[in-house]
Amino acid sequence: MVKELVSVIAKRLVDHPEEVRVTEKQKEHLIVYELSVHPSDVGKVIGKQGRIAKAIRTVVTSAAVKEQKRVAVDILS
Repeated sequence: MVKELVSVIAKRLVDHPEEVRVTEKQKEHLIVYELSVHPSDVGKVIGKQGRIAKAIRTVVTSAAVKEQKRVAVDILS
């Protein structure tokens, strides 16, 4: 569910939604979602001073609390 949430949010923000990729990596007690987008869309996903990236992380963390998971979102360039 969280992976889909990251994907849906990112696709709404970018100009090239077909190039949005979200991969899930399991670490010890943490699930890391790696978000990759078209190179021209990286700034749109990060936002000014990282505000959009922080908002995405906040929403995803809140959703993961319901599933009792610890998550992180990494934005790959």
